[in-house]
Amino acid sequence: MKQDGIKSFFSIMWRNKMSRWGLIILALFLLTAIVGPIVLDPPKSDYLNRLQAPSSEHWLGTDFAGKDTLTQLILGARDVLLVAAYAAVFALTFACLVGITAGLLGGKIDTVLMTITSIILTIPSFPVTMILSMVIEIENQLTFGLVLSLWSWAGLAKAIRSQVLLIKHKDFIEASKLMGLSHLNIVVNDILPNIVSYIAVNFIAIMKGAILASVGLMYLGLVPFQGNHWGMMIQISLSQTGALLGSSSMVYFLAPVISIVLFQFGCYLFATGLDDALNPRLRS
Repeated sequence: MKQDGIKSFFSIMWRNKMSRWGLIILALFLLTAIVGPIVLDPPKSDYLNRLQAPSSEHWLGTDFAGKDTLTQLILGARDVLLVAAYAAVFALTFACLVGITAGLLGGKIDTVLMTITSIILTIPSFPVTMILSMVIEIENQLTFGLVLSLWSWAGLAKAIRSQVLLIKHKDFIEASKLMGLSHLNIVVNDILPNIVSYIAVNFIAIMKGAILASVGLMYLGLVPFQGNHWGMMIQISLSQTGALLGSSSMVYFLAPVISIVLFQFGCYLFATGLDDALNPRLRS
């Protein structure tokens, strides 16, 4: 049954022209992130060939230290996707815990949780994330994703609570309560299957936002992250190579920017078919 479900999912996604192209774009990025670090070695500095224009030897030129731009771009895909994925997983976990608990239990628990959520929503997330990035030591993709998620779950928690309130009095949930099933059982078997498409769409949206936020933090120099993240490439291209002054390092700046835009576009196209593929009511 699981194999049939997976085949049905990809079949529906493939029939939708927009989600098909989104699937292809995201698959290429995912393949690059997986295979790139396996087949490529980290680029070495070569100051004799610094800031080279694109050529047959260096397809996208070199940076201020003579490192190959294309190699950095490929290796950076892994850091970008891991940070965004961790941020989305953490944010969705927090949002589901708060939203489902508040919607299902109601009463004082609902009031307390939604009050906390509303307070968080009143404070702009990016300035808080800037402060958190200075307070919490970011050493790898996991901690980077955690920092990005700590203040980005509140709006989604409210939305999930609303979804739970819409279905909590449905006959199948009332039947589960009469049968004496635990809250955990009701959440896993009755609630999550009915909001999984909504969660999946928001997973993509959070990943998109996390990429932009990570690039912003790196551009401001608030994240001493060691790696090949595209945000580091943008920060270095602007601060050390004069990319916007018409130098040959413009390619070093444009390569990660175009990659980010293309990934965001792929996420948008992919998300257009997610609801149809995951919502059984729409499929029927």
